[in-house]
Amino acid sequence: MCSFCRSTLVRDGEALRRIGVSAELFDDHSPLQLGVRGERQGVAFTLVGRLQYGYGGGTWNEWHALFDNGRSAWLSEDNGAYVIAFDAPRPADAPAPDGLRAGTRVLADGRAWDVASVVRARLIAAQGELPAPPRLQGEFTVVDLRNSAGEVATLDDIDPQRPGWSVGRGVALSALALQGLREVGEKTLGARGVECPNCGTALEAKLAATQSLVCTNCAAVVDISQGVGGDLAHYQQNNADHDGAEPQIPLGKAGPLALGGPRLPWQVVGYLVRCDIPEPGEDETSFWREYLLYNATAGFAFLVDTDDGWSWVRPITGAPAVRGETARWDGVDYRQRWTYAAKVTWVQGEFYWRVQRDERAQVTDYEGSGGGADKRLSREQTAGEVTWSAGRTLPAAVVAAAFALAPPRLQRDVAPTSFKAAGVPRALVILLIVMFAVIVMSQCGGDECSDVKATFGEASAEYQQCARNRGSGSSGVRSGGGSFGGWSSGGGGHK
Repeated sequence: MCSFCRSTLVRDGEALRRIGVSAELFDDHSPLQLGVRGERQGVAFTLVGRLQYGYGGGTWNEWHALFDNGRSAWLSEDNGAYVIAFDAPRPADAPAPDGLRAGTRVLADGRAWDVASVVRARLIAAQGELPAPPRLQGEFTVVDLRNSAGEVATLDDIDPQRPGWSVGRGVALSALALQGLREVGEKTLGARGVECPNCGTALEAKLAATQSLVCTNCAAVVDISQGVGGDLAHYQQNNADHDGAEPQIPLGKAGPLALGGPRLPWQVVGYLVRCDIPEPGEDETSFWREYLLYNATAGFAFLVDTDDGWSWVRPITGAPAVRGETARWDGVDYRQRWTYAAKVTWVQGEFYWRVQRDERAQVTDYEGSGGGADKRLSREQTAGEVTWSAGRTLPAAVVAAAFALAPPRLQRDVAPTSFKAAGVPRALVILLIVMFAVIVMSQCGGDECSDVKATFGEASAEYQQCARNRGSGSSGVRSGGGSFGGWSSGGGGHK
């Protein structure tokens, strides 16, 4: 690929033949660049080429890694992390990409795989040296498959005459001993500055991976996944239920946490309020909060605050083995705790996926059994993607200490039991709680919302809902619920 005129050249014997012109690369401020050196399992490699693809959810890069032993691989994004994969002949039993859908199970290469995502994509641009001529026109289907061994495979029909197949695993950039990375100031990406399409406030995307950001003035959600030039898609949030509901951990604040690895400084870059969607015959709604955390070497994680307590999760590469209401992942058995529909009701900050208005997901939460009772597993499915996340509980005191917060605001350690898990009818739970609240109020003459305020804060969705119900004469007491967290990126997997 000519770096000056963007011509695509193919070697034909000893000669080079021009087959087309590539579009300009979308500047996504990736820390990777051509010439970066690294090492994988004791073998050195160099990034010599790059393919940039676009789909409905934004863009992704695949970097051609040429190993010193002559083998080629692809280094690509995976929900804020990375996957390194190797091309291989397509198995004879592999299904055709067309007709597959997220959430189903297929057989390929003699193994069972879960379909994680199915997207229609196109090649935007190419750069450097590539193992095969790039397809510069037209759309194609890309399917991500995952299995219980932690592998991710990709099926595509980029070349109808030679359907693609690759298999890889998740990898941290810090584990590749990379040298020559591009110097990208995560806090000073001036080229990513935009004006809010709704109110004109100057905004700045601070993270290289940001696909959506929220206006600090009017709270409009701005989509920058297609670039910052021209018209920007956006939508205004209804802040009637969230006016002044600031996160308890301020955006931008960093704290040291050990989230499945060494203790690292994690910074809060995004904040979501989510709720479950009541089933027919139910009228109460459970809210919870998710903080999107970022670390320059480890990627992204979610810190989840529910009325059951605090926990953290990170998207995983692979798919747990599920049988009935049990799941097994990384040597730990999990039991299904509950399943429900959920939606986002409020967002602030920056996100590495395109935030959609009222985007919904079907969630199934699992709890570790035996010695892994503090471990958590969550499956979320949207229209085009299935995302698994794994993590564990955190004491409120650990969260408070990490971010230097006042402990009384965080007193929600994980409860040892759950009414949902125990199968106790919600109506009975609510009746018992209401009776208890009436007795306490009659004895103390207190505000029935005072405990909710003390626990969740005056600006919380729980307290505001309680206050509205009290003003209308309704009961302000509601049952628990919530999520173990982890949010789907809305399509695309690592592609």
